[in-house]
Amino acid sequence: MAKTVLLTIDLSNPEGNKAPLDAALELLRDGGVLHVVSVMPDFGFAQVSGYFRKGFEKEALASFGATLKDWVNANVPDGVEARPHILHGTIYDEILRAADKLAVDVIVIGSHRPELKDYLLGPNAARVVRHARQSVYVVRT
Repeated sequence: MAKTVLLTIDLSNPEGNKAPLDAALELLRDGGVLHVVSVMPDFGFAQVSGYFRKGFEKEALASFGATLKDWVNANVPDGVEARPHILHGTIYDEILRAADKLAVDVIVIGSHRPELKDYLLGPNAARVVRHARQSVYVVRT
C-alpha cells in the first residue's frame, strides 16, 4: 500500500470530497501520511489584480488556509497523520508540483461525470492523470 498520499479536495464542493477521502484513507489503512491539498486559483492576469484592494490576496489565502485546516480537523479521523497544504495558481499545475515536491506515492482526485465541454478542454483530473509522475486514483463524485 501507499505510504504517502496526496488528496485533492475542493472546498467549494463538500459532498464531492467524501468519496476521495474514503479512497485515500483506504490506501493508507496500514499507516502513512495524508497530504490534503486545495488550490485557490490566482487572478490569471496581472491586470485583474488591480481591481482588488491591496492585501486582498494574502487575506484570502489566510482564510482559505483556515478553512482547509477546519475541513481536515472535521473530516480526517484521529490517528491519521494529515498535513494540510494550501496551493495557489492553476489547479492542475499546482497539484502536480505539490505531488513532486512532497514525493507522494499516489494522488487521489475526485472527478465529476464528464460534460461535453470536458471532452473538448479536459477537466483538471484528466490533466493530472496525463502529466503526473505518480499513480493517480480518480474517484467519481
